[in-house]
Amino acid sequence: MDKVLVEGLRVDAYIGVHDWEHEREQPLIIDLEMDWDNARAATTNDLADALDYSTLSEAVIKLVKAQSWQLIETLAEAVAAMIMQDFKVMRVQVKVGKPQAIVAARQAAVIIVRQQTPA
Repeated sequence: MDKVLVEGLRVDAYIGVHDWEHEREQPLIIDLEMDWDNARAATTNDLADALDYSTLSEAVIKLVKAQSWQLIETLAEAVAAMIMQDFKVMRVQVKVGKPQAIVAARQAAVIIVRQQTPA
């Protein structure tokens, strides 16, 4: 299966379990890997046959900014569910990194993989 990637999508969000984390936005870095058959788009050269990663990225940003979050795990689940539902992606890997979570580390992150089950 082909892949479509969005790497290093930066979104400032209100996220965390501490009160102070909801007083100012913090950066999140989101990486997405989606299974997508690119053969038709490669043949037709038509965006309608491709996974529109620009529109998808805008939808992710809108979702992240729509509310305040406690855990990056919860956010990752919401992103995966939205992508599978709204963009008809059968499998998605979502990595959400929180660069300011641990002073001595580049970032704390979670990676989840979600897949549609055949009907």
